Amino acid sequence: MRTRLSDPSRRGFLAAGAALAGAAMTGPAAAAQPFFKRVGLPIGIQLYTLGPDAAKDLDGTLAAVAAMGYRNVELAGFLGRKPVEMRAALDRAGLKCASAHVQARALGPDGGFDGDLDKLAEGLAAVGAVNAVMPSPRIPDRLAGRPAEGESIGDFYRRVTGALTLHDWQMNAAFLNEKGAVLKKAGIRIGYHNHNFEFRPLSGNSGGETTGMEVLLKETDPDVVTFEIDVGWVAAAGLDPIALMQKHKGRFTMMHVKDLKAGTEPNFALSMQPTEIGSGKLDWKRLLPAAYAAGVRGFYVEQEPPFERPRIEAAKINHDFLAGVTA
Repeated sequence: MRTRLSDPSRRGFLAAGAALAGAAMTGPAAAAQPFFKRVGLPIGIQLYTLGPDAAKDLDGTLAAVAAMGYRNVELAGFLGRKPVEMRAALDRAGLKCASAHVQARALGPDGGFDGDLDKLAEGLAAVGAVNAVMPSPRIPDRLAGRPAEGESIGDFYRRVTGALTLHDWQMNAAFLNEKGAVLKKAGIRIGYHNHNFEFRPLSGNSGGETTGMEVLLKETDPDVVTFEIDVGWVAAAGLDPIALMQKHKGRFTMMHVKDLKAGTEPNFALSMQPTEIGSGKLDWKRLLPAAYAAGVRGFYVEQEPPFERPRIEAAKINHDFLAGVTA
């Protein structure tokens, strides 16, 4: 005669089985899974990685990106398209866009945070973006202008960002709070993306030395402003991105996944030796789970020029490496 479990006993048996299954999923078997599969997040790409070709052949570029296995893209503007046109191109490729970079000052038809925020929010919503990330600080009027004769755009930008003061960074924090409060009402979260100049020590203030990044993290409202950590630029500043995220747990919700060669000298002047992810100095087996534990949920590949191979090939190398990382 078969003994039938009573309802309470049966529930206990099933609960125990579920607990064992859950333990298996968080034990060695789960750790052996590729990171992105384990956490159930897609690998995204910032389209800046692909350079001018993305704008010249948008459908072809997006189709190639999707074929590599990318599922999310982060926009650097609308690439000369209307938002509805961009959304249609993304849909044709089977891609989603949850984030877009938006300049502080209006640049061309894509606008900026100092432009019409209602129109900006409408455009972002049309492509599906819920994050609007300021990719660099708002340069104060006294420093804005054009490169001097013979000065490259890069040198111009190094000069003006190197001249930013404590007051300028406080102005940027206030700017993010102000614009973020407006965009939040439209369902858009504002963010800030770092380079390495944000970590330059600022002197001459009553609190001793601080940095632009510390000012932004301290003086922005966590309910309004988030951050996109560019781990390559953090490392280029000679700092540990894991320590930064752990110190400010919950503030960084997006990441630019970027690698750099070991020969990069620590600096605060927009200098690095870029390379494909997995070919550089960063320890991705530690970095990816640490980022997830600190609150990062949007991961976007971004590679800086110069490239040693065609950009589209580099994008595939980056994706394939990340897809295989077990952590």
